[in-house]
Amino acid sequence: MRHLITGATGYVGGRLAPRLLDVEGDGAVRCVVRDPAKLRDVPWARRAEVVRGDVLDPESMRAACEGVDVVYFLVHSLVDRDFAAIDRRAAHVVVQAARDAGVRRIVYLGGLHPDGLLSPHLSSRREVGEILLAGGVPTAVLQAAVVLGSGSASFEMLRYLTERLPVMVTPRWVGSRIQPIAIRDVLRYLMAAAHLPAEVNRTFDIGGPEVLTYHEMMTRYAAVAGLPPRHVLQVPFLTPRLSSHWVNLVTPVPRSIAVPLIDSLVHEVVCREQDILTYVPDPPEGRIGYDRAVALALARINVGDVETRWSDAAGPAAAAGPLPTDPRWAGGSVYVDEREHDCHADPEALWSVVTGIGGERGWYSFPLAWSVRGWLDRLVGGVGLRRGRRDPDRLHTGDALDWWRVERLDDGTDDASARNGARLLRLRAEMKVPGRAWLEMSVAPGGTGSRYRQRAVFLPRGLAGHLYWWAVAPFHGLVFGGMVRNITRAAERTPEPVPRT
Repeated sequence: MRHLITGATGYVGGRLAPRLLDVEGDGAVRCVVRDPAKLRDVPWARRAEVVRGDVLDPESMRAACEGVDVVYFLVHSLVDRDFAAIDRRAAHVVVQAARDAGVRRIVYLGGLHPDGLLSPHLSSRREVGEILLAGGVPTAVLQAAVVLGSGSASFEMLRYLTERLPVMVTPRWVGSRIQPIAIRDVLRYLMAAAHLPAEVNRTFDIGGPEVLTYHEMMTRYAAVAGLPPRHVLQVPFLTPRLSSHWVNLVTPVPRSIAVPLIDSLVHEVVCREQDILTYVPDPPEGRIGYDRAVALALARINVGDVETRWSDAAGPAAAAGPLPTDPRWAGGSVYVDEREHDCHADPEALWSVVTGIGGERGWYSFPLAWSVRGWLDRLVGGVGLRRGRRDPDRLHTGDALDWWRVERLDDGTDDASARNGARLLRLRAEMKVPGRAWLEMSVAPGGTGSRYRQRAVFLPRGLAGHLYWWAVAPFHGLVFGGMVRNITRAAERTPEPVPRT
C-alpha cells in the first residue's frame, strides 16, 4: 500500500512517516513538501520518496497523488491570519487531486469539538473535515483534543505552566473537562485508519481512557514530574485572549499558537462516541493513560530524544523567499550588517561552533541584550528565545532555533560547496519585527586556518521598519561584532573538532 503524507515536516506527520515505513517497507511513503531540503538530514527520509509540492497548488498535488492508495491530510495553517481560507482551499485542492488520481482513502486529523458555537480554529478544522467527507473519496476524520507527547504544543504549554508556576492564578477554563490522548495512540489510529472498509466515510472521536479537567492535568503532571503540589486559584476575569498573553510570557508557546489552543480549552472536549473501537480495538494493555503518557514524554525530553516538535513545523505563510541581497531580488530597501574575521582554527572546528549556536550555549555576545530582546518579543506575542533547539550539536533545515528558523544549511557535502570548502548557515527571524530579517554565517578555508563571514540582513516594512533598523543599529557593533570575535575565539580554544554523536 502506498501512502502520501502532507505535513511530513510537522509534529504528527514527522512521526507517522517512519512508522509507516517500518510497517509497509521502504518506498511505501511519499512525502510532499514545499522544500525537500527540510527532510534532507532526517534519517527516515532516505527510505521515503520526497517530492516537491504544495497543498495550495493543484498541479503539484495531482502529481503527488498519482499511484497512491491513501492520502494523509496533516496540515493546518495555525498561525496565518487567513488560516480558514487557506485551509479551505487546501482541502478542496487535495480532495480534487485525490479523486482524480483514484486514491482509495483520505485520513485527516482534526480537532475534537462540541456542538454549537466554536472558536475560529475549531470551526475551521470542522469545515475542513466536512469538505473532505463530501469530496467523493472515502475519508476518515479523526478528531482529537489535547495530544500528550514530547514536543507537542499542548504538552509544552501544560509542562511549562506547571513547572514554572507553583502558585497559579488561573481562568475558569482550567475547570473544563478534557479527554487527552497520547501521541502513540494517535499514531496507532492514523495507521489503522488506512485499512478501514471502503464504505466508511465519517468522523471518529478519539481520546485516551480518562476525562480530566485542565486543573487535574496540571496537578497530576506535577506528581509524575516529582514537583511539589501546585496551588491553583481560579478567577473569572482572565478571558482566553488575556490568558494567551499569560501563556506567551510563561511558556515557549507564542501567543499566535496559544490563542487557538486556549480557545479549544474553553470548550468541553470529550469524546461523544467511541465507534473507532469497532474498527481499531484497544491493544491488550489498553490505551495509554494520562500519567504514563506524561512519564513517556518526560523520559524523551530528559534524554534529549524529542523526535519532532511543534516549533519545527512552519505553515504555508512561512515559506522562505529569496534572501533580499540575492541577485534575483528586485526592489525595496535592504539593510545589511556584514563582518568578516580570520580564525586560526581549522574550518571543522569553526563550523562546529557555528552549528552549535543558540539554545543553552547562547549567541556569543552580550547575553543581557539577547535576553531583553527575547522578553520584549514575548510581550508583543512573539516566540522569544525559549524554543531553544532540538539537539545541542546537530541542526537540520527547517529546525526552530530560539527565535530563528534554519532556512538553509550547507555543510560542505553538496557539489557547489564542496568545491571551495565553504559551509553556510542561514537563519530566518520569526520574532516580531516590522519587516523580515535573516542572520547568515559562513565558514571557508583561509590562510593557516579559516575565515568566518557573518551577515545580518533586514528588509524593512514601512516607516516603522526603517525606524526600527536605525534604532538598533548603534548596538550592532556590540552584538554582531561581539558574535564574530567570540565565535572565532571559541573555535580557537577547541583543540580538536567538536565530536558529532
